[in-house]
Parts: sequence; C-alpha cells; structure tokens
Amino acid sequence: MDPIGSAVQFIDQARITVRGGRGGDGIAAFRREKYVPAGGPSGGDGGHGGPVVLEADSNLQTLLDLKYKRLFAADDGRRGGPNKCTGASGRDLVIKVPCGTEVRHLTTGILMGDLTDPGQRLTIAFGGRGGLGNAHYLSNRNRAPEKFTEGRDGEEWPLQLELKLLAEVGIIGLPNAGKSTLIAVLSAARPKIADYPFTTLIPNLGVVRRPSGDGTVFADIPGLIAGAAQGAGLGHDFLRHIERTRLLIHLVDAGADDPLEDLRTVEKELEAYGHGLMDRPRLLVLNKQELRSEEELPALMAELKQASGIDPLCISAAMGSNLDALLEQIWSELGV
Repeated sequence: MDPIGSAVQFIDQARITVRGGRGGDGIAAFRREKYVPAGGPSGGDGGHGGPVVLEADSNLQTLLDLKYKRLFAADDGRRGGPNKCTGASGRDLVIKVPCGTEVRHLTTGILMGDLTDPGQRLTIAFGGRGGLGNAHYLSNRNRAPEKFTEGRDGEEWPLQLELKLLAEVGIIGLPNAGKSTLIAVLSAARPKIADYPFTTLIPNLGVVRRPSGDGTVFADIPGLIAGAAQGAGLGHDFLRHIERTRLLIHLVDAGADDPLEDLRTVEKELEAYGHGLMDRPRLLVLNKQELRSEEELPALMAELKQASGIDPLCISAAMGSNLDALLEQIWSELGV
C-alpha cells in the first residue's frame, strides 16, 4: 500500500455506542408429571445479557475497524424454560482495539479506561439481569404463583475512543525538519520521505535497537505549525501521540530561513497544548548541518542554547553524521 493510501487508513479517533445484552424473561410454568395431580411452579429464570468488553490487541495499529460501525450490541439472554431451567446467558461481545487506546464517556469526557498492555480487558457495558421465573414466588400463602419478571435492559454508553501511540521517544519539529529521515536511519522504518512540507501525514513508528539488545519505539510526529495546539494543520490531531513519550527529540532544520524562530514556534505549541509536554525531558538537535558553513554553526548553536536553555547537538541524518553521539544522549536520558 502506498504511504498516502496508508495515511487515509490511520484512524486514531472513533465514536461508538456500546450496549450490553438484555436479560431474558423469566416464565410462568407448572410441573406436569404423571401421578402428580397438583404440580408446583417450575418456571425458570431468564439468562443474563452479554457484556461488551474492550480488549487491547498488539496486532492492531488503528481504530479503522470501529470508525464506520456506530453500535456494538452484545447478545441478549434467552428466556427461562420449564422445570426450573435457566435460559442461556448472552455471549460476551469482545471488541479488539490497539494498545494505547483511551476510553472516555462521549458526553461527560470522564475517563473510563486506558488499555495499554496486550490482552488487557475492560468490561465497558454490563448486560442486563435475567428475569425471575414463577418458581421464585412460591410461598406458604401462594402455592401456585403466576408472577414472573421480565429481563432488564443492558447498560448503554456513548464512547469516544482515542489512540495514543505507545512510543518512548517522540521526534518533533516543524515540517521538513528531517524527522522521517532520522527515524529511517536509526531504525528499520521506511516512511515516505520527500523535500516538501507535510510529506508525513501519519505518525511513523520505528524500533531502534538499544545497547542491551531489546528495542525502543521511536515515533516521528507529523509536522507542527504555528497554531497547532488550537487545531491548525495536522499538529492538533497528533500532539496527543507524544503525551505518553518519556523523551522528546526536538529537531530544528539548520537550513531554514530562521532556525531560532522555528525553535520558538514548536516550544510555543508544546506550551499551549499543555499535558506536561514542556516538562518532558527534551533533546535539542540541529539537523542538516551540511547546509551551514563551519563558521556559521557555532554562532547558531549558541543562539539556540540561549533561547532554549538546552545544549544543542549537531547532526546530519541524511549524511549519517554524529548519530552515535545522538543515540548515546538518548540512552543516557532513558537510563539505558
């Protein structure tokens, strides 16, 4: 599938309604046996309605399957039977979602669950109780009760599902800063790369090998622009994906007209978005160092340090320059 096509498939928000199954009705019945002239009540209870369960699945990367189906309803319980037979309960309806899915009540915004681990389950809507058969109402005063109760409706909730990627390291910066190139040279990811802004329309994930041998997930977040936190460009949609990261790599394009202004633009957006992003550990990286002369670089680095309070690191992702030093800093920040 081509990258633009896959961009359309990356769905990180969905609104659905979930409904637990209705409980089955109890029934009124009496024993009808040979040689038992006055059989007592024998109506069975209805089965319980099935619950709706969300389950985190590590094989899913998108909420696409939930985008175009609005109602997810579990099976109803079956009605009771004679001879005090209880009706069958409805089966669980299991909805698979990607790891990193946050579940909120659509109208109140209350967080109902956060599914981060593979196989983690959340019962989001319970089924209704089954009704009681007339056998329950037998008493000394009433030896032949005809009363029974109907099953209860299951719970129904409108939900907002939001996928927040589970990456430890988020690469941020303005469009065309070289984020996709960096993630491609550090990992086996092969994002679409071109020399124009907004080439990346979805977050790219890449696994980078640690010195210990296991992998760390890096996410290349699509280009932020001024006003992203208020909804401009693609930034507002994807800022949520860096909420879970432990470390941010702020990439600044050395070949830009005004790298200092680019730095300030992204920092303003992080501050405006909130959620503690400005307090997150952050590395400042000046990319495309080959586009500046050796005389210009020290002054530019000093300006960036003064503006951000962070010692910048100079690299060239395309030329493969100084990437070992960058990885060293990353592992040091992550405590690897």
